[in-house]
Amino acid sequence: MMSERRSILKKLFASVAGVAGIGVASKAIAETPAAAPEKEVGDVVMYQDVPLFSGHTKFNNMVFIAGKGAHFEGDITAHTKHVLDELEKELIKAGSSMEKVLKCSVFLHDLNDYKAMNEAYKGRFGSKPPCRTTVAVYGGVPGDSLVEIDCIAYI
Repeated sequence: MMSERRSILKKLFASVAGVAGIGVASKAIAETPAAAPEKEVGDVVMYQDVPLFSGHTKFNNMVFIAGKGAHFEGDITAHTKHVLDELEKELIKAGSSMEKVLKCSVFLHDLNDYKAMNEAYKGRFGSKPPCRTTVAVYGGVPGDSLVEIDCIAYI
């Protein structure tokens, strides 16, 4: 009888230990971090054979579009239309669209161009436009553009 009880207790203890061991092992597997996703870049601009910046960067389902400017003679309306066309091209290259833009930053050479820029800007992002920040930059936008716009979108 004593031997039978010991045998039952040993089996019970072995079962409990086995279940606990499996639980610990499965917890360790679950806590093992997956490989971190890597960013993807497109249209890398080089400066003296060193990568300077990319036209867009993708990470998970997000895409970040570098600022686009208009580097030709023209007024704010022509520059804004050109910049928005360039943003759209870059978004499409990255697998997104104007309708998927979540945030825009607009940099104006002159705050007096705000109204005309808005006229060219309106409607370009569909019926649910992104949130936006607009500022006039001291010293002007690089490259003699009257406006520069960057954005963040999803894919």
